[in-house]
Parts: sequence; structure tokens; C-alpha cells
Amino acid sequence: MQVTIVGLPGSGKTTVFNALTGGHAETGSFSGGRAAPNIGVVKVPDERLDRLSELFRPKKTTPADVTYVDVAIPAGAAREGTIQPDVLAQIRNADALLHVIAGFPEAARDPWQDLDELELEFTVADLDVVDKRLEKLRTSGRHGSPAEREQNALEEELLARVQPHLGGGAPLRAFPLDDDEERRLRGFRFLTQKPVLVILNIGEEDLPQAAAMEAEGKSRISQPRSDMAVMAAQIEAEMAQLSAEDAAPFMEDLGIAEASRGRIIRLTYALLGLFSFFTAGEDECRAWTLLTGDTAVDAAGAIHSDLARGFIRAEVVTYEDLMSAGSMAEARKRGVLRSEGKMYAVKDGDVIQVLFNVAR
Repeated sequence: MQVTIVGLPGSGKTTVFNALTGGHAETGSFSGGRAAPNIGVVKVPDERLDRLSELFRPKKTTPADVTYVDVAIPAGAAREGTIQPDVLAQIRNADALLHVIAGFPEAARDPWQDLDELELEFTVADLDVVDKRLEKLRTSGRHGSPAEREQNALEEELLARVQPHLGGGAPLRAFPLDDDEERRLRGFRFLTQKPVLVILNIGEEDLPQAAAMEAEGKSRISQPRSDMAVMAAQIEAEMAQLSAEDAAPFMEDLGIAEASRGRIIRLTYALLGLFSFFTAGEDECRAWTLLTGDTAVDAAGAIHSDLARGFIRAEVVTYEDLMSAGSMAEARKRGVLRSEGKMYAVKDGDVIQVLFNVAR
């Protein structure tokens, strides 16, 4: 999963990047002037995987991971409509966006106005893509095989409905789409179709009001597949350089119940409709990521394509039942280890062993 961090210069988005990744990316001085993004990979914290490793004592434990990409947007570019195509292309690669807005006193500006400014620029960029594609479909789209012309006609009809919505300044995530239409648009990698988590970056002095600020902020975020969270990025970036044990007393003094890294990942998973299942054994305990509604054969394919091709069945036990039983053998004896077919809808926390035929 790739999550791209965006925001106007001075919002503290690179500080958020450092807080989430434990990185040391330069902040402040470039003000959007660099070309290359900052990239960091974060292991997804999951106490269930830790406990499975304690139970099985494997040679290797592998968490799921999230890649964070901090993209530089030059000062004034959003207001002037001059964000370069290569910068927009970097953002289009994201599965979800973290949109950082400045809520600390030194910023001395309206964070919600900043949010609207950059969102409008993304809407204009998406509209430009729609306009150019419609122009092409209305000329060359009339050619090709009957099947190709049929698909072009469906695409043209959908984009013609989307065009005035974007033209009115509204994002695509607020446009009603059925599953087929969603898939049809997916290849365009529209910026405003992506789920977005708005991060209100506050100062340390505002931490006592963080819960109230977050509640107020959530009331402003009414679009589908959107959410918001409050984060004191500077202090969290500093604590990210400490061990969990060393950071704990500082967090207690500041009233921070949980480091934002785990919470931001959970919120992003929820926006994307993602969840984790596990494989567990003496060789490895590992967390894997699936979409809500994915099946046992999808889980097999996530592990390895050969398992999906030769799928026979999946042996499934819930994390809770396995921990209660204490072993796979005891789980089988208790009858909580089940055999499931290809179309079984995998659940969050399922522990799965795939049986497959290598000859298929």
C-alpha cells in the first residue's frame, strides 16, 4: 500500500512524514523546491502478529508494510494552478492521500482554506484529464471492433456525466458510482477519487484541546471515503527517534495515549477497506493485506500465485480461537479449525493455511 503525503508548503507535511516513518528528511528549507519525493517504508504494528510469534516462535516474523511518499508541491503552485505534471503523476500513484493542513499558531493561516485550495487544484487536474479523454473518444473512439466501440461508448457516457461534477469544483469521491463505473475510472488514477485522510497538524500547546479540535474537524469532512485526525507532528517526529520505552514517559506527560503511526495506519486501512489475515508456523509468522470481501483464493494469491492456481481448500481459524487453543492441533481437536473453499470471505484476523496442488 502506498500513501502519499500532500499539503501546501509550510503545512508540516515532511514533519508528518518523519513522525510516521522515523525518518530524518529535511524540513522547512526547501519549501517545495526539491524534485525527488521522500520515501519511507513502515512496518504495520499489530499486537496479534506479536502474540502469534510468541506462540509459534518462528524463524522469521514479517509484518505488513505501508510505503509513505512525501511529495513536494512548490510554493504558490496550487493557488496559481501551476503544479507540474510530473508532481501530479507522483501523486496519482498513491492508493490513498494524507492531506496535511497547518493548525499550529506559527502558520498564521486558515488550514481549511488551504485544504480547499489544494483540493480545487486536484479537481482541475482531473477535469483536464476528462476533457482530453472525451475529445479523443469523440473522434477516434468511433473506430475499432464492435466490442471496442461499445466499451468506448460506455466510457464516453460515464465521463460526460463526471465532467460537470468536476467542473463545479466537486471531487470524484463525492460522485455516486456503481462497482463497474468505479472499475472503469480506476485506470485514470484520478486524484480526487482517492480516499483522503486530512491531518490537522497542531502545536504541542494545543494537545489538551486535540480531541475537541478533531471532533470539530470531522464535522467539516462530509465527503465519502474521507476522514480526519489531529496530530502534533513536531513532537511526534522527535519521539519517533526514541525507543518505545524512552518515549513512554514523554507521551504520558503530554497526554498522548498512542503514537500516531499506528492510528494513522488504522484510519487509512479503514478508508481503503483493507484488513489483515495471518499465516503462522515454525518457519514464519506473517501478516497479509486484503480488501474487504476478498475470498480464500484471493488470500492464496496474495501469498503466492501458485497457491491460487492450485487451490484445493483453506484451513481457517480465527486469531482468538487459535490463541485460546494454544496450538493448531488443539484448535483442530476443538473443532474451531475449519476447511473452507475458494469463495469463503476472509475475515480480519483469520489465520489461514492454504492446501494446494502443485501439479495444476
